[in-house]
Amino acid sequence: MKGAGGTPGGIKPFILGTIMAVIGGYLLLHQVQVHSGWRFFGYGNFGIALLPFLFGIGLLFFNGKSIPGWILTVAGLIIIFAGIIANLEIYFVPTTLFNTLIMLVLLVGGIALIFRSLQSAE
Repeated sequence: MKGAGGTPGGIKPFILGTIMAVIGGYLLLHQVQVHSGWRFFGYGNFGIALLPFLFGIGLLFFNGKSIPGWILTVAGLIIIFAGIIANLEIYFVPTTLFNTLIMLVLLVGGIALIFRSLQSAE
């Protein structure tokens, strides 16, 4: 009988590892806070990044087949998205060492069980 990944490694370790990895990953990600500092290339005003997008939208409302309109709209969206990603501040919420160890053991142990279950049991 074939197990996880088509190998005779075992379904039970795969399922247990998946459950452990999901719980550990959830607990770890639950301890992270993400803030955004709205800056544009070091300046406090991010609104300038909206200009290409708004000009592109204006051109598209005037003529939906406008190539410059599409280019400005897509470029504006890329600038806005890149600006948001570049200005994210990610913090790990203070927690006890015990909780951190539980999270990491569940995550790493689960991943190890998944890989172990994909090997053939001999």
